[in-house]
Amino acid sequence: MTAEQLEALIRSGLACDYCRVEGDGRHWYATVVSAAFTGKRPIARHQMVYGTLGERMKTDEVHALSMKTHTPAEWADAGASHG
Repeated sequence: MTAEQLEALIRSGLACDYCRVEGDGRHWYATVVSAAFTGKRPIARHQMVYGTLGERMKTDEVHALSMKTHTPAEWADAGASHG
């Protein structure tokens, strides 16, 4: 699994304004911005992202995924801190 493949999976299952995945092949870090996160708690947002990966999380194809999830407004407010 590559970062590009993971990013494509997330984007295919969730309308994203921004999505970036980085990692070493087993441990991944994602930053995901989606209007679908509006009004959702962090755990619900993470579950939405995990849902895009389906069985890959259960079969260890994706061993570990940590993430930051933002609404577009939160992302804009944090503007200087993302690159």
